[in-house]
Amino acid sequence: MSTVALTATDFERTVNENDIVLVDFWAYWCGSCRMFAPVYEKVSEAHSDIVFGKVDTEAEQALAAAADVTSIPTPMAFREGVLVFAQPGALPAQALEQVIDAVRGLDMEEVHASVAAQQSGDEG
Repeated sequence: MSTVALTATDFERTVNENDIVLVDFWAYWCGSCRMFAPVYEKVSEAHSDIVFGKVDTEAEQALAAAADVTSIPTPMAFREGVLVFAQPGALPAQALEQVIDAVRGLDMEEVHASVAAQQSGDEG
């Protein structure tokens, strides 16, 4: 599967309606982003069960701000609607594959329980 452009209109729906979603926050003027783009695209072709999205931070400034993106590129990974990985900087293909393996290997019952505990702690 090739990458898909995500906007504020479809970002949340995409993250919530798919099991695993990787997102690359990038900009056209960013040299590291241009170097990371073909790596991201190539890895996306090997994982048809994962949605690989790209967010143009110039066109989607509010979305980038909401995602707390302060440096680009910033790859993020969501599983079952939960942000489970975010790290500024371009990743080599092997490191991106390791992120995917780690995301696939997560115990999501444990992750959801942890998120619920954090949220209840935040409200109390």
